[in-house]
Amino acid sequence: MREAFARFRRSYEFWLLLAILAVCVVLSLTTDTFLTMQNLLDLLTTNAYTGILCAGLVVVLIAGGIDLSFAAVATVSQYIALTVANAYPIGWVGTILIACGVGTALGLINAVVIYRFRMVALIATIALLNVYFGLLIVFTRGEWIFVLPDWFTNGIALFTVTGENGYSYSLNLQILMLIAAFAGTWVLLGRTNIGRQIYAMGGNPDAAQRAGFNMFRLNLIIFGYLGLFAGLASVAEAQLARSVMPNALIGKELDVLAAVVLGGASLNGGVGTAFGTFLGLTLISVMRNGMILAGVSSYWMQAVTGLVIVAAMSLTAIQVRRGQRVRGKVGAAA
Repeated sequence: MREAFARFRRSYEFWLLLAILAVCVVLSLTTDTFLTMQNLLDLLTTNAYTGILCAGLVVVLIAGGIDLSFAAVATVSQYIALTVANAYPIGWVGTILIACGVGTALGLINAVVIYRFRMVALIATIALLNVYFGLLIVFTRGEWIFVLPDWFTNGIALFTVTGENGYSYSLNLQILMLIAAFAGTWVLLGRTNIGRQIYAMGGNPDAAQRAGFNMFRLNLIIFGYLGLFAGLASVAEAQLARSVMPNALIGKELDVLAAVVLGGASLNGGVGTAFGTFLGLTLISVMRNGMILAGVSSYWMQAVTGLVIVAAMSLTAIQVRRGQRVRGKVGAAA
């Protein structure tokens, strides 16, 4: 136990956790509403969409890839699933299965395009983002869906408790999906052979291929996994908004990427954890919530998000140059 704690103290997640605690202490002392059950539950609920996508994107980054089409994938999945739910009595299970199925299918298309055509993942997924979103707008003419089934708008709430202030607190659909997403990623990365292969693939793809790993299958898994989570996140967001708006989810890609890289995932691949990603999401969410409670303009949060990505890219570039110098010295010594 003591050794495990000593390792944790030396980890990046430990310092990130300290930063979160420091921000929470400051906000609890400067505002009366931050450290309340209602605010904390609202924090989890409103950031569930971003968090579920973070749990999927970190797998792609660890494998050495990148995918920025997930917002468009979520939009398409959401529209198709809720259109079917309005027409047929498919219930929660059917709606979630359709959304996740559509998202997984689009994620698999991403994997095929990137791997088979040897395309740069960043360029390919930005192009596919426009393809998916453009086709959705063409076929739907950008129409919003305001009328949804009653069972969907009512949502899901477990363990409902009424506080002394009269408010009801419960684990709603968004929180349950968020917990399930990070639990699934934690199991995949830390408790399965596929997870070890994903780390190896991101750390040294050439060595992984020489070791006999099926690189195409791994690409299908990581991009399909993110697509599945995009479908799941789309259901959570639609239930929260109680409507489907084709353009509502586009533009949040950088928020997701910033949270993942702040959580310790490397853009070079091979580095990252589900726990670190959750901490990165928590820090950004708490900072945004604190700014709202303090009356600070939301544009400052956009600036902070951009700075996080710039810092992550700079650290990645420094790591690459450092690795090149080390390999150069080793080669010269040999």
